[in-house]
Amino acid sequence: MSIPAEPSLLPLFPLQSVLFPEGLLSLKVFEARYLDLIGNCLRESKPFGVVALLRGAEVKRDGEPVEFESVGCVAELLEVDSAQPGILQVRCRGGQRFSVIDSQQASNGLWTAQVEYIEPDPQQLPTEDLLGSAKGLANAIQVMKRRNQAPFLEPYRFEDAGWIANRWCEILPIPLAARQKLMELPDALVRLQLVDQFLRQKGILQD
Repeated sequence: MSIPAEPSLLPLFPLQSVLFPEGLLSLKVFEARYLDLIGNCLRESKPFGVVALLRGAEVKRDGEPVEFESVGCVAELLEVDSAQPGILQVRCRGGQRFSVIDSQQASNGLWTAQVEYIEPDPQQLPTEDLLGSAKGLANAIQVMKRRNQAPFLEPYRFEDAGWIANRWCEILPIPLAARQKLMELPDALVRLQLVDQFLRQKGILQD
């Protein structure tokens, strides 16, 4: 995705989760405002933005204030299935990260924001001391496949420190706030170093 020189207007989907670049997001959409959002994105072949909730719920509640993180990630539609009337099953791929400059909420509750896109992580090889994280992730993927679980989109990029760190961040049992901070980090190697430390502290990786 090219980085627009000027701020762009992006519809937002606040969630109690963090989307990472190249991550896989599955959604069950039933609220009218988000059914409209997905329909518009499909018709116009455009993405929407995912931001993690700081306050409030994913389902609209009258009078409840909503607050969300100022850094999010673009969601690109991969599949949209309408197996039941009024319900969409949606699969998305994480795209570019962005910073929210200004946001506004429409009368139907849908948020839109002026955003600036953040440059993607440059591809960097994991340093030698971090190769264990790459091997550990490859092993975890094999275990999940044997259980018929597929949380990651292919191709797998074990030569890319940012990709490795992001995939670990998606499956590790860490608080939402910590996952958000890791997603925001501008240095992919630092992100992977923090993940590696966590994995070793929990005994998931051995020295």
